[in-house]
Order: sequence, then structure tokens, then C-alpha cells
Amino acid sequence: MKKFPLRHALTAGLIAGTLDITAAFIQTYIKTSKGPEAVLKFIASGAFGKEAFTGGNSMIVWGLVFHYIIAISFTLFFFWLAVMAPKILSQKILTAIVYSTGMWSVTQFIVIPLSKIPKRQFNFSNTIIAISILVMCIGIPITYLAARAINTNKH
Repeated sequence: MKKFPLRHALTAGLIAGTLDITAAFIQTYIKTSKGPEAVLKFIASGAFGKEAFTGGNSMIVWGLVFHYIIAISFTLFFFWLAVMAPKILSQKILTAIVYSTGMWSVTQFIVIPLSKIPKRQFNFSNTIIAISILVMCIGIPITYLAARAINTNKH
């Protein structure tokens, strides 16, 4: 059995999480002219509900912590999958698209319904944008970083 590249997976999670949250900041600013604190309070609202929107800096910090926990969790799971089934790394772009669509689905149909995030109506164009951001900021980076880590980790 191959050794799990934990350090590489955590690094990949931090990189992907940073790319993803940066994209969320930019997208929110373009659409609403609101800064990063709005994004982070929205994320924090998953645990704290409406209180997150009126809370201060602690809600911003919680939003950032929750974001990285989620990004790193999805990355660790992907690295585990890649160690268990390394053939998924042979088609990196396709794998990134499929995994990112799966991440979006888990978030939309499991995480958000279990959270206190305010309910939103489905919007197709927002869905395409969200999945595209996940592909570009998380899927592709972690696929390439996993391939590199696992291929250099062979015995």
C-alpha cells in the first residue's frame, strides 16, 4: 500500500482554499461591491445563522476557519481517492471537472441543507459560475498536486 502524502495534501488544501476564497471575494465584489467580510460572514452563517451577519470580527474569523476546514477536507478526501485509485489521475482535467461537480453537489444538497445558511433560490448561471470556480481553483490544482505528490511518493 502506498504511503499517504499528508503534508502534500494539507499544502494542496491550503493552496486550493486560498484560490477558492479569493475567487469568492472577487466574484462578490464584482456582483455586489461588498468586501471579503461579507463572504466570510456568509460562510459563518452556516453555523451561527443570522447572528453571523451582525457579528463582528469573530464571525469573519469563523468564516475563514470553516472555509479552510471544508477546502482541506475535500482535498484530503481527493488525495485518499487518488492513493486508492491512482488511475483517476490519468485524466486530470476530466477528474477535476467530475470531482468539482461532486463537491458542488455535496455542498448544495448535504452541507447547506444541514446548515443555518439562509435559503436561496436555484439559479442556473450562478451554478455554472460556482462549479467553474471549483474546477479552476480547487479541482485542477489538487488533481495536479496529488499526481505530483503520489508519483514522487512511489517506492
